[in-house]
Amino acid sequence: MTPFKSGYVAIAGAPNAGKSTLLNRLLGEKLSITSRKPQTTRNRILGVVHRDSSQMVFLDTPGVHVTSSTLNVKMVDIALSAFGDADALLLMMDVSDPDKLSEEYLVKKLTAINKPVILALNKIDAVKKATLPETTGYWEGVFPFKAVLQISAKHGDGVDVLLDELEKLLPEGPPLYPEDMLTDLPTRFFTAEMIREKVFRLTGQEIPYSSAVTVDSFSEKGDLVSIHATIHVERDSQKGIVIGKGGSKLKQIGEDARKEIEKLLEKRVYLKLFVRVQKNWTRDTKAIAKFGV
Repeated sequence: MTPFKSGYVAIAGAPNAGKSTLLNRLLGEKLSITSRKPQTTRNRILGVVHRDSSQMVFLDTPGVHVTSSTLNVKMVDIALSAFGDADALLLMMDVSDPDKLSEEYLVKKLTAINKPVILALNKIDAVKKATLPETTGYWEGVFPFKAVLQISAKHGDGVDVLLDELEKLLPEGPPLYPEDMLTDLPTRFFTAEMIREKVFRLTGQEIPYSSAVTVDSFSEKGDLVSIHATIHVERDSQKGIVIGKGGSKLKQIGEDARKEIEKLLEKRVYLKLFVRVQKNWTRDTKAIAKFGV
């Protein structure tokens, strides 16, 4: 009889490597928010993948990169701390748009961590297949990865093979979480994240990186959930952009977020959004902690 395995796998990578897209693919649920803009993920997101022979607990982490800003330093610290908690590491790289500086920084960090690592070369659907053997060979020579695999998190190519290889690295042991559990984070967290995703997708320039979302109230009555939430920005000019002409932008953010939250909760949702200015919060460690980063 094949022994059951269970353990933690930290997903590491440069910003926009596709970590959140992969986690959502593995779970079959939208747990991590995504956008084309880098540094969408700010927190450690836990997702549990249940298999017949194993239970894999994935930790989606913020993108690791060289930075000096207070908020980004905090996010990188969150990612690096997850490495120490994991039984195995999954390093993801975007082969369609490599981030050499961040990738080299990550490999240096991995060298100091005595954990088995698998490298997933992501977004193979966006490059010519003839270039992949050279890329694979290069990384095989840079670090002693347990495997270097080619995947498309967006389309699912190679994902089953990736799970099989990761399962080999986990220790034997019983399940760590109940079989119906996908994450350890509360509903209010995902509500705020879905609103923040819409801010990322519907605003440009510096707005996504200067915004945070807090849920002020969350109440259920029958099949209706009432939510009041605040979008925090750093400057008055940003507040005007988020609200939009005649409130049009805020209305669009609210409508799109409400639809996502209704899918998550499987209930009708009344969502009321506010916008407040918190001066220079991304440089204020107390404010960063207050907003849950």
